[in-house]
Amino acid sequence: MDPEPIGYVYVRVADEVEQEIRSGRLPYGARLPNERDMGAQYGVAPGTVRRAVQELRDRGLVVTLPNKGTFVVAEPPSAD
Repeated sequence: MDPEPIGYVYVRVADEVEQEIRSGRLPYGARLPNERDMGAQYGVAPGTVRRAVQELRDRGLVVTLPNKGTFVVAEPPSAD
């Protein structure tokens, strides 16, 4: 992750995951890693990942299914 401390860390994590989704590196229907693994990947605490995932849900990019995980939605909204 970019070391520049601009804005909230969870928003920066959400922005990076969104870029991965929109670029196709994280394909539609893919399951996101668990909070601990994502935290290690981005160098942040699991609570920060939790807030980032909530931000992604608010953006309409992922959906969380109880006892299944968090998945990239099949048709994300267009980036205007």
